[in-house]
Amino acid sequence: MRLRATHVTRYLYAEPVSTCHTETRLAPRIRAGQIPMGHRFEVTPTPSFSATRVDYFGNQVISFSIEQPHRELVISSECEAAVHPAPPPNLSLSPAWEEVRDQVAGRATQDAFDAFQFVFESPLIRRGPEFAGYATECFEPGRRFLEGVNQLSEKIFKQFRYDTKATTVATPVEEALKSRSGVCQDFAHVMIACLRSLNLPARYVSGYIRSIAGVTGAEASHAWLSVWCPVFGWQDFDPTNKVMPQGDHITLAWGRDYSDVAPVKGVALGGGEQTIRVSVEVTEATQ
Repeated sequence: MRLRATHVTRYLYAEPVSTCHTETRLAPRIRAGQIPMGHRFEVTPTPSFSATRVDYFGNQVISFSIEQPHRELVISSECEAAVHPAPPPNLSLSPAWEEVRDQVAGRATQDAFDAFQFVFESPLIRRGPEFAGYATECFEPGRRFLEGVNQLSEKIFKQFRYDTKATTVATPVEEALKSRSGVCQDFAHVMIACLRSLNLPARYVSGYIRSIAGVTGAEASHAWLSVWCPVFGWQDFDPTNKVMPQGDHITLAWGRDYSDVAPVKGVALGGGEQTIRVSVEVTEATQ
């Protein structure tokens, strides 16, 4: 199946912006079960400078600068990806969570060494006893790692309320845990904080989810997380929808937390008050 995602970000300024510098992460990644099939990217006004690079985590970054006065900035992105759903792994065959923790801490293999960087705190995610305590019942001694992760995902899904007005991008993850509310970004951040507080590797994933009945988070950029497990590799979990992403998600980027993979971020000189409007639509591509 091929999915097509259309993403439009519109900035409206009360006063002219003289200069802006922006970077985006809006192109789909190559990963298991996903093959990028194209990406169209347009900016209005026309940038005076634009460049494409790959960041530390392997995400494609398009940067641009506009050096002419403007009161509106429109960033339009349309991408397609072929996704190949696969049955989820047998979670009961994964090793005990303590074994995963110890392998990563000991950097026993190259993969474990690479996963080790996702155990630490990051700009938007803190470790702490409140997060470890929330996850404890999911990780009893000897519990199979992926079973425990799946239970934690279900716990957050059942106990947290999806509320677009409850948080902002600046809301600390501790507040999201306390209020038990937020959006997909908060759900992912809380779950990652819980796992890292147990010294388990988890990374933040940015992307889209197909607009179908019963799905939460399809009206904007979506977020979930991925955990590393020996033999099984990286496995995705979406606590907002209580699923392991398969054929309805498009992966754009991954990193330590949202600050590493924000779809659009930048700085502007001038502008005064600003209004941001974002629209996202993900559908099955017919051709």
